[in-house]
Parts: sequence; C-alpha cells; structure tokens
Amino acid sequence: MIKSRCGTICDISICKEIFGVDCAGCLNIEHPHWGACSFKICCESKQLNHCGECENFPCEEQKKYAYDKEHGDNGARIAQCKEWAKLYPR
Repeated sequence: MIKSRCGTICDISICKEIFGVDCAGCLNIEHPHWGACSFKICCESKQLNHCGECENFPCEEQKKYAYDKEHGDNGARIAQCKEWAKLYPR
C-alpha cells in the first residue's frame, strides 16, 4: 500500500505520538500538518501516486532529501518508491 508521495513509510501511531495529530498519509490529506511538501505538490501536479512513477525519478531534490544529514534515510525513500513502481505499475 502506498503511504506517501516521497517514499516515506508513514506510521500513523508515530504521527500521533510525535506531532500530536492523526495523519491519514499525504495521499489522503489536502494540507500536511508539517507544512507544504514539494514532493506532494509535484506528484499531484503530474497526477502521480508517488515519485517512483515520475520519468525524472529520482530527481535531484529526491536524492538531496534522501541523503540529507539531518532528515535523510540513506536512500530508503528512493528504494521504496522503486518498489511501489514495481508493485503498482501505472
């Protein structure tokens, strides 16, 4: 099941615990509680479910985010989007 546009595996209980909000995942909400998300905006403008469906994937912004020292995950988001693209082809 696709849970985000960028490949992050959202855990609703963690959103509640950390942010104090119930989150249905960025595919199911109009305005993320954390603010504007360039990945959400980009995917929705291209009518994509997630970044892995994009012809420019992984873009420079996706790589920068995935390998960011503070918020990165060493490419796990990119790998997740690739997996979703295989499991749920357009």
